[in-house]
Amino acid sequence: MMLKVNNLNFSYKGYKKSKGSHKVFSGFSLEFAKGFNVILGPNGAGKSTLIKAIFGLLDYEGEIFYGQESLTAMCTEDKIKLMSYLPQMDVDLSTLTVLEMVILGRLPELSHKVSDEDLDIVMDTLRSLNIEHLAPRNFSELSGGQKKLVFIAQTLVRNPKVLLLDEPVNSLDLQKQLELCQLLQRVVAEQNVDLIVVLHDINLAARYAQHIVVVDGKGSLYSAGEPREVITAAMLQEVYGVIANITYDEQGVPIIAPVCSVRGI
Repeated sequence: MMLKVNNLNFSYKGYKKSKGSHKVFSGFSLEFAKGFNVILGPNGAGKSTLIKAIFGLLDYEGEIFYGQESLTAMCTEDKIKLMSYLPQMDVDLSTLTVLEMVILGRLPELSHKVSDEDLDIVMDTLRSLNIEHLAPRNFSELSGGQKKLVFIAQTLVRNPKVLLLDEPVNSLDLQKQLELCQLLQRVVAEQNVDLIVVLHDINLAARYAQHIVVVDGKGSLYSAGEPREVITAAMLQEVYGVIANITYDEQGVPIIAPVCSVRGI
């Protein structure tokens, strides 16, 4: 067990400009394993809410642990040293270059000036993402996919122990999606970083995740485990409302081929 969520309760207040609230989680508990974790589930299941709670951005009830340490009781400064969080975002306006944007990710380590070590870490990270050539470019000139890679680089240069990524492959073409997931695999293996990633693409999750958590449309844990255990025809039908065929490649990785919505039957 790497990270544990225990009896999580959370509601959004004033939901949709009303006086009521929208309950997302009630008595929700689960465990994440060490390595590459992916959270799957339909729209509105609470996937983004869950990683916001883990990072401490929400006022929830319950307790979240990293190993034996309580993240709930941990001060913000210590949380930021332990974890990096990349939300879904799109920033169009910035006068900074890509190099300057990524250096900002080193802020907790920077002193009065940027050191050679800081620059080496930044450039090594840009090289690993195949965007070293973008270093002198103005961030605002980049495509949406390139901006996403810059944000990921900014997250990685902090050398966190846990990375929380919310839909990191959005805006990326297929090649970049595969390259990013391969990079994340290397980060886990070579830098001893644990990942919790929200994905919509079930095939990407099946190929790259070591541990998958499935949250259903009611904010409850449906299942958790290795991809072959979790990705089943029954899960796809009951959680996603989709009829699908599942085959396996020569490495035993599930391949999902959707057929139709259950509403189309």
